[in-house]
Amino acid sequence: MSAGEEMKPVSEVRELLRELMLGREDPDGFFCMCLSLLGDTDTRRHFLDLIKPLSSDYEHLHSQLTTVFLEYFSKDEADELELALTLSLYETKQIEPEDRLQNSDHQHHVPRCYKTYTDVQAKSSDADESVVPENQPIAKCTLDTEVHKTRNAIKHINEDKVSKSLKRRLRKKQHLLKNPSRPQPVLLWFRRDLRMWDNPALIGCLELGAPVIPVFLWNAVEEEGPGVTAATGGASKYWLHQALVSLKRSLEECGSHLVTLKAEPSSLIALQGLMDETGAASVVATALYEPWLKERDDALWETLEKRGVTCHIYHSYCLRDPYTVSTRGVGLRGIGSVSHFMSCCQQNPAGGLGSPLDAPTALPSPSAWPQECPLDDLELARMPRRKDGTEIDWAVDIRKTWDFSEDGAHTHLEAFLRDGVYRYEKESCRADAPNTSSISPYLHFGQLSARQVLWAARGARCKSPKFQRKLAWRDLAYWQISLFPELPWESLRPPYKALRWSSDRVHLKAWQRGHTGYPLVDAAMRQLWQTGWMNNYMRHVVASFLIAYLHFPWQEGYRWFQDTLVDADVAIDAMMWQNGGMCGLDHWNFVMHPVDAALTCDPCGTFVRQWCPELKALPDDLIHKPWKCPASMLRRAGVVLGGSYPERIIIDLEERRAQSLQDVALVRRHFRHFVDQRSGCDLVPVPSRLVQDALGSMEDVVKHEKNGFLLPVITRMEFKYQSEDPDRQDNPYSAVLKGYVSRKRDETVTFLNERDFTASVMCESAQRRERLERDGCLLEGLPRPTASRGGARRTQTRDPYSKVPGGVAVPRK
Repeated sequence: MSAGEEMKPVSEVRELLRELMLGREDPDGFFCMCLSLLGDTDTRRHFLDLIKPLSSDYEHLHSQLTTVFLEYFSKDEADELELALTLSLYETKQIEPEDRLQNSDHQHHVPRCYKTYTDVQAKSSDADESVVPENQPIAKCTLDTEVHKTRNAIKHINEDKVSKSLKRRLRKKQHLLKNPSRPQPVLLWFRRDLRMWDNPALIGCLELGAPVIPVFLWNAVEEEGPGVTAATGGASKYWLHQALVSLKRSLEECGSHLVTLKAEPSSLIALQGLMDETGAASVVATALYEPWLKERDDALWETLEKRGVTCHIYHSYCLRDPYTVSTRGVGLRGIGSVSHFMSCCQQNPAGGLGSPLDAPTALPSPSAWPQECPLDDLELARMPRRKDGTEIDWAVDIRKTWDFSEDGAHTHLEAFLRDGVYRYEKESCRADAPNTSSISPYLHFGQLSARQVLWAARGARCKSPKFQRKLAWRDLAYWQISLFPELPWESLRPPYKALRWSSDRVHLKAWQRGHTGYPLVDAAMRQLWQTGWMNNYMRHVVASFLIAYLHFPWQEGYRWFQDTLVDADVAIDAMMWQNGGMCGLDHWNFVMHPVDAALTCDPCGTFVRQWCPELKALPDDLIHKPWKCPASMLRRAGVVLGGSYPERIIIDLEERRAQSLQDVALVRRHFRHFVDQRSGCDLVPVPSRLVQDALGSMEDVVKHEKNGFLLPVITRMEFKYQSEDPDRQDNPYSAVLKGYVSRKRDETVTFLNERDFTASVMCESAQRRERLERDGCLLEGLPRPTASRGGARRTQTRDPYSKVPGGVAVPRK
């Protein structure tokens, strides 16, 4: 560290000192800020020198600060500090007139734990016979003489005071931080905010002006919650372990330490034990929004507050607290879409977002740390073992792929905003190029805050509205799970629970392992298994294949994603899988084709060659459908279908897709009471919270005798059409996306076709006019009109400098 960096905290302390002298800061707060900026070691070394200017004109402040300073340290440091303090007072006052030193108005400001300078002079007058002339500056003595005088002064301190001080320090050692003369420590409960930058809970601890004890508690049963949430999958727990290792390192650089504990039998009992051991009187944490965790936290905060514990809860995990979002003034029509959610937030705004906070340079530490268990004992990164006892390290590729630290999070975000954001608007679907940010695991574990990401995106050279909109999707997911706690395991649309789903476990295992015989699906599933991640477009591809073509319920895909994704998020995964599985609040008007979708996301086969290397020798136009390759081509490429690469587990995709549509039409006709007869939309039971918000406008809500209030929600057009006649095969609203090579190419083709069509119409109009003129001349016996020079052109001559949308130049022919 450079000298300038070392002096920066000292300069900040001096600025605070000016605030103290102006009355804008109190002594206790000033001392705590010194501890935060300088740390314990530098505070011991520099604090006395920094407050020396106060001893002349602000002796009462100087006295209070020295008292707090002495009481902060333990018994074994007190004698040395008292000696240094006495010398500091002497050096400060050695140029003052003697009559001022003897002024009684200043004596009551001196701390009561040691004598004033005049007392020291009186006590040492017998040993030193030299007389100081009246109204003359005091001559400077040698250091040895003053040390001797100071030691004599300290020895003559009132014995009763020394006895009380000694008893107080002994009591402090016995009860650790329970001494009322020192601020009681604060427990900083890290959960899903594992960062130093922009952490309101961390800064809130410093504002309390007390020692901070960072803790992490783990209780797998509480994290899992009720039902089949699959909240704690293997890949996400491994990331959590590595993120805690990084957080420990960051806290140690600030002079602090992360205490890890197995919260058994519950987090409440673990917290109570920590408070009994440390004497903490406050708990600071960041709110969690999963319904079962919020219910646990509410009961926990209530119990602690009954014990007199102060609980400070910060809402920084999402941009908006989902439990405060209201539909009042917006209505319920369109609920489930991100547009409706954003309208609700705009119509019912909360407090300002604020700007990101800096990371603290130091944290005040307690005099003693509580007992803890090693991080490995939490078993977050436990690996399975074979029968011979050897370990199966399934996370080796995950470690190679990711940087689990907070610095790695900022690196990913900065790299995206420098490069990928320029292609994100139109090419975020590409699997063969780094056009996405890949920051989802950092957001999930709080190594990046949503506010940091939004501020960075708004401040980038290229501002992508689509990227910023993704943060709204994230908040929407937490709003939905706050409304529907059963979202992770139960379908929201009752009719679709009766669909006939496949029970072929062989097909399910093939999908999970990436052995379906469809290269695009297999490449995505292999990427998921090896790295714990895939981009959003590929998640749509594999979800559509599992539900629309293999006919498995969405819960199977949700559970697999929760176990294998490093960014596994219950709220987001449940919402997306419900929507993709036709059971959520929003019906997507698309289904990804497992072959034709490659034209959009992997037109040259680069992605497939990376994750399915056995197919890398096939040509670009056939790599996504190897079953169409001639046998000679397969032999030259070294591909053996059913050997080196699996055969397709299903053959007729169109038939499977048609069967899925028929099943949906049948259940919708069977459960007519869950279909709105006016609009054809599905009806979903409305939570009481939404009913209360919508009391002002009930026209969107349908009353049902058995199911309470039912709400029409977004429904796919092809389902409405198919329900009218389930046997029809020609559905004009087919949701299957065939894919495209490039939006830029499509825009160019559309522009050229439109221009050529206009030119063609103009040409045909001119020819028709010439024919009418010629026929009119023949009828009247007049000579035929003169033919124009040259034949009519279909298209105009192209200007070599003309441009078409997308920046594609049109050359001159």
